[in-house]
Amino acid sequence: MNAWRRAGVALGGNVEPERRLPEAARLLRARFPDARFSRCYRNAAVGFDGEDFLNAAAVFDTGLGPAALVAALHAIEEQCGRGRADPKWAPRRMDIDLLMFGELAGQCEGVTLPRPDLMRRGYMLGPLAELVPEWRHPLAGCSLAQLWRELAPTVPPLADSGIDLKAP
Repeated sequence: MNAWRRAGVALGGNVEPERRLPEAARLLRARFPDARFSRCYRNAAVGFDGEDFLNAAAVFDTGLGPAALVAALHAIEEQCGRGRADPKWAPRRMDIDLLMFGELAGQCEGVTLPRPDLMRRGYMLGPLAELVPEWRHPLAGCSLAQLWRELAPTVPPLADSGIDLKAP
């Protein structure tokens, strides 16, 4: 793929997140210099009992295709201590998920876009809507701001962690 597209990603973790999230932001910024970051939020673990997660979103432009972008995100996760064999519903050193990619919808290079659970996960949708409220979800047909207004009353509130990922 040679067209530039906007990518929206979620990043989070609950194993030393105060250290690992700024490191992930630094690595994302090194790979994607125009990356912008939401505030960083503290959220309860979902799917298992564990320490709270710190979560944020980032948006940047890339000429990579979906599969190459996911591979680049996995490489950053690994640099932050994540093993690819780590269990799914368990403590996480770093998790970086592709949420939206331009206006692509459906299976693209083996990646489902937009991420199917984006509209149900406040810790993903809220930070992404904070960054790009006008971005239209290609399947829902409305803005991320509108989706967040509808979801926010039904999920635990986002608590600002005070960690600044926007600084270089």
